[in-house]
Amino acid sequence: MTEAKPINPLLKLALELGPLVIFFVTNARIDLITATGAFMAATVVALAVSYAIQRSLPIMPLVTGVVVLVFGGLTLALQDELFIKLKPTIVNCLFAAVLFGGLAIWKRPLLGLVLDSVISMDDDGWRKLTIRWASFFLFLALLNEIVWRNFSSDFWVSFKVFGIMPITMVFALAQIPLIERHKLPSGEEGESVPGSDP
Repeated sequence: MTEAKPINPLLKLALELGPLVIFFVTNARIDLITATGAFMAATVVALAVSYAIQRSLPIMPLVTGVVVLVFGGLTLALQDELFIKLKPTIVNCLFAAVLFGGLAIWKRPLLGLVLDSVISMDDDGWRKLTIRWASFFLFLALLNEIVWRNFSSDFWVSFKVFGIMPITMVFALAQIPLIERHKLPSGEEGESVPGSDP
């Protein structure tokens, strides 16, 4: 299999945030149903551009894209906003289930398979980081349920675009001390470190 080509960080950010910005603007100017269609189209374009540049698609954006198309399609077909509002809950629960499932069934921190080329840590560090991210995905799923069930559609769209990203960035930055504690010198394989904190 060919190795993924590097992508410019600014372009990567644009491909990740572009569909969300289009979703927000279209909802503000028209309505949520139309915004859902625009979001689906923008997601497909972003995935296509990413694949054209890298010749591969990372698993998380691919899964998210499939769920966007399925739940967005249901939203458009049934003219019901419920399905697009459920999408973040489903995606986050799916990611949490995969990460927790990897630890429970295969005894492997699957997060390490995804990020191993970016971060070099021992096995204990990967296990702890996987538990933290899986728990965070469950938190995001619960948060999405609270917001869409208790606030207006416009508030939910704004929160989805301007709330989730900062919360995720703060959480990711909060993991740096854990990563630093379990970082491996270059060239070493993962190895559990006994007695380290959870």
